[in-house]
Amino acid sequence: MSELIFRCFASGSSGNCYYLGSRREGILIDAGISARTIRSNLMQMGLDFRNIMGVLITHDHADHIRAVGTIGERFHVPIYATPKIHEGIDHNYGLIEKLRTSRKFYEQGVPFELCGMTINTFPISHDSTACVSYIIDFEGIRFMLATDVGCVDETLEHYVETADYLVIEANHDEQLLLNGPYPSYLKARILSDKGHMSNLTCGQLLAEHHSPHLKNIWLCHLSKENNDPEVAYNTVAESLKQIGVEPGRDVQLTTLERLTPSPIYELKTIQNNTQ
Repeated sequence: MSELIFRCFASGSSGNCYYLGSRREGILIDAGISARTIRSNLMQMGLDFRNIMGVLITHDHADHIRAVGTIGERFHVPIYATPKIHEGIDHNYGLIEKLRTSRKFYEQGVPFELCGMTINTFPISHDSTACVSYIIDFEGIRFMLATDVGCVDETLEHYVETADYLVIEANHDEQLLLNGPYPSYLKARILSDKGHMSNLTCGQLLAEHHSPHLKNIWLCHLSKENNDPEVAYNTVAESLKQIGVEPGRDVQLTTLERLTPSPIYELKTIQNNTQ
């Protein structure tokens, strides 16, 4: 594999799924939409499940694992997760088909190789069995995905500073959430240290830990009820502008659609900054 492309198939509480690899083979991160939809999106790219070398799972909530049983058992694609996340998947009664032969285990924080990429993880605070962020290195490119972020810690801050390409959660606008239709317990859950990251917190994180080699930021997991793509974009953009970083000039900033696949992005080497 001598190229790296990224495409989001879906991002949000209705389902999450991302492709990273080449135009010939690659991996998926999460599989929270139907296997049929994932396969259709792959076929639009000239791919099928036979071209997928593995599915990396961030955590065991249904909007991230809905199709793993079908993909793993019917299409024989390895499903990678920590033992604890796999345990959570096993106990998720929302899966139509349970994983049996396709489970692959890795240890959190221990790098492993897959499809020519070096994959590492660190923990994210979320109210799942466990949750990880992925840091993926390929030929001088560092790609990072952090979703369902309950709170920011030093490890997250460090890896944001090292990323060339970053998919990061901007789940909600706090005022839209507080004034919205959700019951009080659900609002409290989202705002907790095991919930989701707001637009403002995301913007502050990116501003405080911005690095000049960061080329693309994709805002993911936007709430349908408690956010708006324009609000998310403007909130994060304003935080970046306050440190002199202009979206569209100094960094590309994009909000990912909940249900509509993104364009295919070609990821180019910026510099070898991996740590």
